[in-house]
Amino acid sequence: QVQLQESGPGLVKSAQTLFLTCSVSGGSLTTNYFYWNWIRQPPGKGLEWIGRISYSGSTYYSPSLKSRMSIAWDTSKNQFTLQLRSVIPEDTAVYYCARTGWGPGYWGQGTQVTVAP
Repeated sequence: QVQLQESGPGLVKSAQTLFLTCSVSGGSLTTNYFYWNWIRQPPGKGLEWIGRISYSGSTYYSPSLKSRMSIAWDTSKNQFTLQLRSVIPEDTAVYYCARTGWGPGYWGQGTQVTVAP
């Protein structure tokens, strides 16, 4: 059973950098044909896909956030991370990590991030 767990600060101030970690168990980041995603849901809005890192380590980001974000991984810890720079209050959301690709998808439970003005 694949499990994902997000962790990070619940509150950050505007202009700071948000750093989130997704810890994965029950599956390896480098297993072929899986993609490891970050997704967020602002209050009262729908889901927004942010970006992903693939089983080969390649990354792909949402065009709207590309200039402010980075996704990386630590395969020794089976974790992948999201760095979002120069945050603004509009970045307030529940942030999810998720696995997609071949077979069923798996999601973490999400972590609330609030950006204070």
